[in-house]
Amino acid sequence: MTDEEIHQLAQRLRIDSVREAAAANSGHPTSAMSAADLMAVLMARHLHYDFDDPANPNNDHLIFSKGHASLLLYAMFAAAGAITDEELLTFRKFGSRLEGHPTPLLPWVDVATGSLGQGLPIAAAIALCARDLDRLPYTVWALCGDSEMAEGSIWEAVEHAGVLGLDNLVAIIDVNRLGQRGETMHGWDLRSYAQRAEANGWHAIEIDGHDIVAIDRAYTEAQSTAGRPTMIIARTIKGYGATETANMEGKHGQPLKDPQKAIQELGDVGPVHVEVAKPESHGAPHRFDPDPSVQLPTYALDGKAVATRRAFGEALAALMRRRGDVVAIDGEVGNSTYLQDARQDTPERYFEAYIAEQMMISMAVGFQARGWTPFASTFAAFLSRGYDFVRMAVISQAKLCLNGSHAGVSIGEDGPSQMALEDLAEFRALGHSVVLYPSDPNQTAKLVAAMADHDGISYLRSTRAALPTLYSPSEEFAIGGAKVLRESDDDQVTLIGAGVTLHEALKAADALAADGVGARVIDLYSVKPVDAVTLAAASRATRGRLVVVEDHWPEGGLGDAVLSAFADSDERPRVVKLGVSHVPGSGKPAELLADCGIDHDAIAKAARRLVQLGPQISDMVAGTR
Repeated sequence: MTDEEIHQLAQRLRIDSVREAAAANSGHPTSAMSAADLMAVLMARHLHYDFDDPANPNNDHLIFSKGHASLLLYAMFAAAGAITDEELLTFRKFGSRLEGHPTPLLPWVDVATGSLGQGLPIAAAIALCARDLDRLPYTVWALCGDSEMAEGSIWEAVEHAGVLGLDNLVAIIDVNRLGQRGETMHGWDLRSYAQRAEANGWHAIEIDGHDIVAIDRAYTEAQSTAGRPTMIIARTIKGYGATETANMEGKHGQPLKDPQKAIQELGDVGPVHVEVAKPESHGAPHRFDPDPSVQLPTYALDGKAVATRRAFGEALAALMRRRGDVVAIDGEVGNSTYLQDARQDTPERYFEAYIAEQMMISMAVGFQARGWTPFASTFAAFLSRGYDFVRMAVISQAKLCLNGSHAGVSIGEDGPSQMALEDLAEFRALGHSVVLYPSDPNQTAKLVAAMADHDGISYLRSTRAALPTLYSPSEEFAIGGAKVLRESDDDQVTLIGAGVTLHEALKAADALAADGVGARVIDLYSVKPVDAVTLAAASRATRGRLVVVEDHWPEGGLGDAVLSAFADSDERPRVVKLGVSHVPGSGKPAELLADCGIDHDAIAKAARRLVQLGPQISDMVAGTR
């Protein structure tokens, strides 16, 4: 296309953005209008993408980090012939694929964006995937807004991409000066962005974002730059092309009041079709050879204590040898989570995210978008730093396997800043997630393998302390299951735990037995989905007396998972929840468990009290009145 034809394309992209917002009576047309020239040049001359085959592994990737400019992205899809004008005007309507922010409901969208600061980190991850995993020469383009450049996750990505020398990554910063409520932190100071990019090892180019020739030259320079990523910092005007909106404050996130006047000012350009260049074929993505003969590690029932964090690392190392699609991502704690075993055995599929948990989750999201199975691991307390990325991964329908280690007061002397006491609640709250909490090494190994087969987000909570092995290597563990470790026909109360508290429950059961009180003990290793059948059977057998104990705040963890199993039941047990009720301090694990009322003595005491309530109350709560 000629420069003039590209200008006409840009105007049409603006017009379609205005039309979409007018049809929906909502949206962010001004944010789309500022970047239209940047995207028009990209489509016409530099993007290589087969819209008829979005799964083509040689396609470039375009990620709208400024997801609220989705109007522009959808206008581009229309110009490429991927969607019709009729569908374009369904923007933001119920049932439409064209949602307010892009999601993978559209086959040309890799990941959901819209929570600002996420697109560039994921783009950097896909660029890394292209070089080190897929081993294909596609380019990853990321359109960023200047407002989101205040997000720390953006600079985690900038630093990582610079250190890694990802010369297949091009970040395009739409510096239109205006955010939601006024001027951005740096306004039109392009140098402030360029200096920080250059300090992190990037090649930076400052341009007029409405100059077709300058944009074209910048893209060509970016693609010829070797050994480092490129950041194109483009000075643009928000709402460009319409007098109602151009460089006007207070217009963010609003359709134009007079869309027809704006369309006339933009030249009333009719539909423009772009033949986006298809990629050259460089073959299929690289895949690593699996060794199906590799077995998961096993642990003998010999009384030897093994930490589940260790079993996690050893199981993952074996799984990576057995399966060529599994990738490990470490948050610089691999010597504690035992990811060092994977690093030693399969270094080509081990990636270090350092102490940058948002980037760690972004790497996992980017890798899975290209068909890999990522395991990301750090201390459970620090996963909260990347929680928004996990939340958005649900919308992306992503497959993530996450491990949080060193959870709960049982970590001991490190103190409360290191004790995840809310992680089970966080991950249970995610739509369609799986939450696992193993109590012994053989169980951990089997659950790690199950996570790799699960199509969705799964979280495994692993324990710092070494614990006795409870299960033989032949025992099987299904997601959604539970194990009954102690039971008899004379059980009067059910004790439910997982991880360290399961071992405390077993000790409590021994103490209760010495007093003549039979206690059933359940290992609730699958916190979500929860085994409602096993819980209901235990409730009936013990006349509705359940004690749930967890190394977690009382809100949202094991206790609430158990209660959820009975939410619609006619048989409502009496559930006593023992959890961490106050901010703990430093101390020995046993001291902290006792201080928080979740050790074996506290469990036995709660069970005795529940049994002493008498049969009448127990019968009533069991629904057998």
